[in-house]
Amino acid sequence: MSTEPFKNVHLLNQSNQLVGLYTIIRDKNTSRPDFIFYSDRIIRLLVEEGLNHLPVEPLTVRTHTDKPFDGVSFMGKICGVSIIRAGESMEEGLRDCCRSVRIGKILIQRDEETAKPKLFFEKLPEDIAQRYVFLLDPMLATGGSAIMATDVLIKRGVKPERIYFLNLICSKEGIDKYHAAFPDVKIVTGAIDRGLDENRYLIPGLGDFGDRYYCL
Repeated sequence: MSTEPFKNVHLLNQSNQLVGLYTIIRDKNTSRPDFIFYSDRIIRLLVEEGLNHLPVEPLTVRTHTDKPFDGVSFMGKICGVSIIRAGESMEEGLRDCCRSVRIGKILIQRDEETAKPKLFFEKLPEDIAQRYVFLLDPMLATGGSAIMATDVLIKRGVKPERIYFLNLICSKEGIDKYHAAFPDVKIVTGAIDRGLDENRYLIPGLGDFGDRYYCL
């Protein structure tokens, strides 16, 4: 569903189940195994919501009773592109929903001299321009890395309207900055936090997602 006042932002239904899952992963006392388990559940919901927005075309099949069923088929192929490293945590959720899906990777890190994001590595499917792309990164804070990664995709020929940016938590500032650059990219998220602190971390946030998923 769309959420106002953000155009092209699709927020998961804020059900008791979803809020409960976020309560667990936001809790600083949650163990790493539990953080991974419940984050994976949210990621699966995000992927399924992203799939809901892909275009389809009519397709009629015959059932085992030899009767027609008027259904639909997805139009075109998809792929996932994770922003290393935290975005890699979302790859398995995509694979759980889409068998044999292609996965690309983009590595962006902060330049120590300029403090700005810098592209270090990219590996993308050769036919990515013909695919719908799920861009994967758990957090959208300032938007710097997401903007650079999206720019890489567009330079490789992907149309903005074919990009779906999936993340667990956004900030309003990040949404505004990202959509100022790419208004036609759809954001699929589970939470919109109230802002950023002086260190540019999401508030209330959940800490460093990559550290909690991979290290602690």
